[in-house]
Amino acid sequence: MNKTRLSLYYPATYLTLAGLLLLIAPQLSLKLLFSNGEYGNVFPRVAGMMILGLRLIVIQIIRLRQEQLYSTLWAIRLFFCIGWVGFYIATGDPYFIILFVIVGIGFVWTGINLWRERKNEIR
Repeated sequence: MNKTRLSLYYPATYLTLAGLLLLIAPQLSLKLLFSNGEYGNVFPRVAGMMILGLRLIVIQIIRLRQEQLYSTLWAIRLFFCIGWVGFYIATGDPYFIILFVIVGIGFVWTGINLWRERKNEIR
């Protein structure tokens, strides 16, 4: 499961960057991600705190090599991607499509590695 583990560095990286940026400079981060919605300053900062918390969990899963949780992280990203498509449909804010693409890349990358490595374990 080494390639799957390595693929988890991608979400750990974007969670770190997004969480810090939302917490420190919420309006700038929303602008960088092409948001056209008005979310104030508090909500993005709360989201940044939660993202940094999720980041800590992902980093611990990587560090401790908790292979049992790799598929859970994959499924959570599927849930997020479905949600962001729904939010985009509801608001028309391109921010949610950008999030979908960023997380979707990691979802596909981890999914391919999970599938390949589990297929090889069966042999």
